[in-house]
Amino acid sequence: MPLIFDGGRIPPRWAANSMRTSSSLANAVTQTQCVRIAIVNNMPDSALEDTEMQFFELLEAAAGDVTVRLKLHCLRGVPREDRGQQHLDNFYFSTDDLLKSCCDAMIITGTEPRQSDLRNEPYWSSLTEVLDWAEGNTASTILSCLAAHAGVLYSDGIGRHRLSDKQFGIFDFARTGVHQLNSSIGDQIRFPHSRWNEVRSNELTACGYTVLTKSIDSGVDTFVKRKKQSLFVHFQGHPEYSAHTLLKEYRRDIRRFLKSERETYPSMPQGYFSARAEEFVLKFRDAVLSGHRREELILDFPDDSVLGGLQKTWHASAVGVYRNWLAYIAARKAEVPVFSAMAAVYPPTTRKRSALP
Repeated sequence: MPLIFDGGRIPPRWAANSMRTSSSLANAVTQTQCVRIAIVNNMPDSALEDTEMQFFELLEAAAGDVTVRLKLHCLRGVPREDRGQQHLDNFYFSTDDLLKSCCDAMIITGTEPRQSDLRNEPYWSSLTEVLDWAEGNTASTILSCLAAHAGVLYSDGIGRHRLSDKQFGIFDFARTGVHQLNSSIGDQIRFPHSRWNEVRSNELTACGYTVLTKSIDSGVDTFVKRKKQSLFVHFQGHPEYSAHTLLKEYRRDIRRFLKSERETYPSMPQGYFSARAEEFVLKFRDAVLSGHRREELILDFPDDSVLGGLQKTWHASAVGVYRNWLAYIAARKAEVPVFSAMAAVYPPTTRKRSALP
């Protein structure tokens, strides 16, 4: 089903790439016939519109017969330049509007941290206000990457641990238990990760969280906890990423090295490039390290040799998890048993019965 945007505020990139108009659909679909999702997009200006597209594409792919109605919101206190703020003014609503409205679910993105202690970030009070509201006013809330770290720090005092290197690339995670959110999508789930910090399994379980996927080498991926009436779903990774997102982040980190904004040359994303593409990327790295740092060297990065081999190998896992999430919300909204809704999404031969915490 196509996405519907509240207030007719359709970001231009989505409008340009979609042959649909929201106005006629919005008039035809009532509030009880759709799942209403608030997206609180906190990404920095450079990734703001890319992140929109990533979530829009994932939600549309996962929706099936579920109509998804979106409303975009922004937090107070996230630093913005003029262009980013103008985009928010044109297509987003404030969190004050959110706290006075109704939605069935929420997605809260992360952002690039500027403080070692997240509680010192300028948007912290606005974020915690939204988290408190979500506990009592949504059926489920997704917290992505840094938002997941902020959520567990705020509600349970669980701190982040610094990694020796960036967790960067595509990683395989094993299911650690049967759960609706990861049912019918295989025992191995693959997601992109891009983070310098982690929250750990033992600390999460000690505070009542259920870890759904993890690996020995890569740690926790997805975990959940019911908070009041809402199922909070936490991703340390990024199911929503597009095929090119990690490449953009890698080039950004290389540019920062060339500008002397970081001391070490960034590690290549794991499990992402083809063997042939890795050869070009490593050759570029060796050339950079053999000379003087100059920002203009980024122009020699072998984009053309790399782009063609990039594949979204995590697409099936991402769509499966989000499809299960939408089915859960639809079931809660209709006040029917969860597995009745699941029956409409998966045929009996493929659907596995599971329990919520």
